[in-house]
Amino acid sequence: MKTGLIVTGGKLDTAFAGAFLREYAQRQAMGHCGPEKGGNYGFGCVILVDGGLESAEALGLVPTAVVGDFDTVRPEILERYRRRAGEEILWDVHKPEKDETDTELAISTAMRLGCTRLVILGATGGRLDHELSNIHLLKLCLDAGVDAALYDRQNRISLLERGRIFHRDAVYGKYVSFIPLTERVRGIWLTGFRYPLSGKNIAIGREAGLCVSNEIVDETAEIRVGEGILICVESRD
Repeated sequence: MKTGLIVTGGKLDTAFAGAFLREYAQRQAMGHCGPEKGGNYGFGCVILVDGGLESAEALGLVPTAVVGDFDTVRPEILERYRRRAGEEILWDVHKPEKDETDTELAISTAMRLGCTRLVILGATGGRLDHELSNIHLLKLCLDAGVDAALYDRQNRISLLERGRIFHRDAVYGKYVSFIPLTERVRGIWLTGFRYPLSGKNIAIGREAGLCVSNEIVDETAEIRVGEGILICVESRD
């Protein structure tokens, strides 16, 4: 399993990102995060998106690929990376007038590079239109069989279609919420949570609190879904 790191051009708390990456590298070294070895905190490839170049420089990341139209990165930062082109960096340059967002292009690049797992930083906390678009891009990953999640200081956001098992000591935060991505989600079963469910159907805009701010009370908890796709948000205060 090749794990890729995408650093987008959105808002990124570099203090959080540095701690997150060091923790990832530590877990990987302990054998918990796949076979990648070496630099870049143990990721198999690193893809930087436009303004993400600035955050990556502060974090000491060496890109496998750089993607975007480069309308948000400072010219001097971009020039420094361009001078490193001899280090076999893949450049994927686009015009601002395009159908895809830069993050979508980065995900496509990661898939071409053989990534089957993606960690995405900088995709939340800024403009709401970009954040919503990035959450919906997880559907592109789901359809391709790529395990992908967006991370920030408070949240881990992913999609689930059939079900998932959560381990209480590995969940990202105290709260686990499930929000419909598809118009309807049928047959939701929750076990091991503070608020269990048995075959419940939910829809967008109805009973919004039913699957929000749940908590894991057993060592493991499980969700099973009969039909539809849920946004899973693991959150901490």
